[in-house]
Amino acid sequence: MKILIVGGTGMIGGHTAVYLESLGHAVTLAARNPAAAGTPMAGFATLLGDYTLGEFTESDLAPFDAIVFAAGNDTRHIPRNSDEVEFWDRTQVRSVPAFTELARRAGVGRVVHIGSYYHQLRPDLIETDPYVRGRHLADVNTRALAAPGFNVSTLNPPSIVGAVPGLVSARYRTLVEWASGRRPDLPLTAPPGGTNYMSVRSLAEAIWGALQHAEPGRAYLVGDENLSYLQFFQIIFDVVGSTLSLEVRDEEHPLLPDRFIVQGRGNTLAFEPDAAEAALLGYRRHDVLRAIEDVASLVG
Repeated sequence: MKILIVGGTGMIGGHTAVYLESLGHAVTLAARNPAAAGTPMAGFATLLGDYTLGEFTESDLAPFDAIVFAAGNDTRHIPRNSDEVEFWDRTQVRSVPAFTELARRAGVGRVVHIGSYYHQLRPDLIETDPYVRGRHLADVNTRALAAPGFNVSTLNPPSIVGAVPGLVSARYRTLVEWASGRRPDLPLTAPPGGTNYMSVRSLAEAIWGALQHAEPGRAYLVGDENLSYLQFFQIIFDVVGSTLSLEVRDEEHPLLPDRFIVQGRGNTLAFEPDAAEAALLGYRRHDVLRAIEDVASLVG
């Protein structure tokens, strides 16, 4: 299968590219900039362009059997002091369905859109949070384009844990350094609340499952393990060999600011993925610890 991965130079897209290539598929990346040197993605053919500016054409997409859209922004990417509603309208509400419509006109057979779990798990947030509204409308309007011969589905995952060689996010690098004792300026605490976590390997497997088996126009809530923020941080400390124990403190944490906790500090977003859907998509469970170990080994 010839597969284009939009956002393929990022952690989710890059890991998925490597995984799909290992299965024998011909994978091309699409991104605004070339992959960083030293990452596995640097070896892939790449289409350069910005989907939010409409820089891709039908002829760019026509060679592909399937597209994985893994370029969605989240709350970490919005510039400070920007107009949130305008940002999400531009990067999600308008651009994602427009790109999917371009893929349909180009004759692409399947699109798997990687969304986010908030609107599917907490629809009440759609009316109060511009980010959740943007993800919701991008998801709904993208899936509405499904038609005979054009299979569009969405995977809505939770917080993703992972990295690829040469590309470890600043957040995970800091978390590992903190747990390793190299950031004594950071408190040995965690905010109250928690969420569901999923490894990037599990998500890549779910993407392949969706490319094969997803029902047209369907959204799938995917995920793995429910952990409090205390449990998640403590696992990182344990993995690097620290003997320190963290405690919950009901205050904003420098490594998990309140603006990144969409459901609000002190609240928990926990769920159990539908067993039949998980089996259909064929992704592994109980993989978060291994993913944290992988991240720690890459940070060193």
